[in-house]
Amino acid sequence: MSFPRTRQRRLRRSETLRAMVRETRLSRDDLILPLFVVPGSGVREPVASMPGVFRHSVDQLVLECKEARDLGVPGIILFGIPEEKDARGSGADAADGITQRAVEAVKREVADLVVMTDVCLCEYTDHGHCGIVQDEEVLNDPSVARLAETALSHARAGADVVAPSDMMDGRVAAIRSRLDDQGFENVAILSYAAKFASAYYGPFRDAAESTPSFGDRRAYQMDPPNGREALREMRLDLQEGADALMVKPALPYLDILAAAAREFDVPLAAYHVSGEYAMIHAAAERGWIDGERAMDEALIAIKRAGADLILTYAATDVARRLSA
Repeated sequence: MSFPRTRQRRLRRSETLRAMVRETRLSRDDLILPLFVVPGSGVREPVASMPGVFRHSVDQLVLECKEARDLGVPGIILFGIPEEKDARGSGADAADGITQRAVEAVKREVADLVVMTDVCLCEYTDHGHCGIVQDEEVLNDPSVARLAETALSHARAGADVVAPSDMMDGRVAAIRSRLDDQGFENVAILSYAAKFASAYYGPFRDAAESTPSFGDRRAYQMDPPNGREALREMRLDLQEGADALMVKPALPYLDILAAAAREFDVPLAAYHVSGEYAMIHAAAERGWIDGERAMDEALIAIKRAGADLILTYAATDVARRLSA
């Protein structure tokens, strides 16, 4: 008999022993901090549904980036909310747009921070959809053309990585071609390759003012039951020129993330989205769970499933604990 010769508890007796044999380790280098940037000056507006998350004007955003950098967070991803919105999302690729100004400021003031940009139209359109709309249908090819111009404008502003999140077919190839044609062949593409039509995005849509004015996004974001299709999406994006792939949301799709880690030999990201973050905070505020331990456990699960990069609103808090 294996018992009592085999006793699994022997290596769990102390924190030092547990740390010595720990299989998965979360590092500050794994973390990417999502940030919302808005027009104005001196703005640090709390997002009611996301405790600890703010919408920043560019000057305040730079301060937030400096703090993240000093805590060891290596990168951010920017979401811009413009002053005005229209049907074609004109502010998305404007040279003086809110995201473009933010990129320029951060690269000037915090040059060693990796700056990623979300490439989508939903924050910039008055209808809240991720592309060009005609007769309440989101058109694929005209949307792809707008997305390519948006990515190019971010690259011109100084972005290190552009991250298309729209889920239009062919957008990675169009962005890669446009960047290369304009001399930005060194700007990387992190593709939201497997982005599901999820119920977990609600707090983000409050923060980004991007709730669709009609319908929903299920005609272009992925159907949650589909796992094999997610791998097809990821394979296609690699063929089109993506440098890294993302699964979004993270925790409900750890099986997709683990399958991707087995299938693809490229960096994998997972987005611990607003709803996942908000649920932990809501339960902690009610005293139902230990919020810090639950947050750490969630991120460890994402790392264990195969993520090399974790986008999380808790990045600075977690980095602070990791450096303690």
